Amino acid sequence: MNKIGKYEFVAEPFHCDFSGRMFLGHLGNQMLNAADFHSTDRGFGMKYLMTINRSWVLSRLAIEMEEMPSQHEHYTIETWVEGAMKFFTSRNFCVSDGNGKVYGYGRSIWAMIDTETRQPTDIYSIDNGAINAWIVDDKPCPIEKGGRVKMSGNDDLVCTIGVNYNDIDINGHVNSVKYIEHVLDLWDIDWYREHHLKRFEIAYVAEAHQGDLLNFYQEQTGEGEFCVRLVKSDPTAGVQAEVCRCKLLFVDG
Repeated sequence: MNKIGKYEFVAEPFHCDFSGRMFLGHLGNQMLNAADFHSTDRGFGMKYLMTINRSWVLSRLAIEMEEMPSQHEHYTIETWVEGAMKFFTSRNFCVSDGNGKVYGYGRSIWAMIDTETRQPTDIYSIDNGAINAWIVDDKPCPIEKGGRVKMSGNDDLVCTIGVNYNDIDINGHVNSVKYIEHVLDLWDIDWYREHHLKRFEIAYVAEAHQGDLLNFYQEQTGEGEFCVRLVKSDPTAGVQAEVCRCKLLFVDG
């Protein structure tokens, strides 16, 4: 079996925005699907991990796109494991039309957790470190890795929303892609008529759950560059905690 997984998708109209291009959130979701297909076929996917009280949790994701697939268009996502350590593994993505045209790339970092304790667990303990057999170290991914999202503290609270049923995934917390969708909603359609989202990166810090409130703090850090941090608050307990940080780069057009 090839170390690199290659999966075909279609940009369904209901996965596209007003311009007929895919929502970044839906593309991110298909990247995560490709990751699951790849890991499942090779023996370390979610289906198996759930039987031993383990799960993959996304820690960081960076997506950089020159162009988004259009509605009804077939596109391909290639994914491969770039490296693995005891508690984290890195996985890359390439999005193309399958005929040589590359739309963009993605980089991600994943942790494996114990679903009962919610603590990181040793990746190498799964099938005697079998993930090492699938590492690809000679396929380039030409975008920068996601780093720490630095903010000056001069951010403004721009939105507060509640966590609801449709936000929660199989792990019992807010789905990774839902954060992306909520952040992208901070800009209106008129903004997206004039700007193309070239790069989005997100670093996850903590989990949010049903009943939490998510507070969005935004800061412009450069031309077309914005940082957003999400802070959860529990109305009953009166506590707050940061759950993730994002950096977005918009270009004209």
